[in-house]
Amino acid sequence: MCQMGNIMKLEKMSPVAIAEELGRRLKQARLNADLTQAEVASRAGLNRRTILNAERGKVQLENLVAILVSMDMADQLNMFLPVQEISPLQLAKLKGQKRQRASKSKQRNTQTKEDKPLW
Repeated sequence: MCQMGNIMKLEKMSPVAIAEELGRRLKQARLNADLTQAEVASRAGLNRRTILNAERGKVQLENLVAILVSMDMADQLNMFLPVQEISPLQLAKLKGQKRQRASKSKQRNTQTKEDKPLW
């Protein structure tokens, strides 16, 4: 476990290692709440195997949210990924329009109409 106090040094960890650490934390939270995997599964509407996998760092996002909600920990999501504000620079670029998605790179879109297949 790569930690400095209670804070992970994320930039030095692989995505797999980070997921495994989050799984360990999820398990410890469940144990601290004195809940079994079966109890969490029942509350979340999932099966026990899904809880086991989550505690190993292998879980779909929707299932992770269901587990956190079932353990009254949904508020932790605000610390996990806070609401992102639009930067003043991006706001100026948008000129009042809400950004829907990232724009394509101009290099990717260099094909002309003649280069595109007709099918």
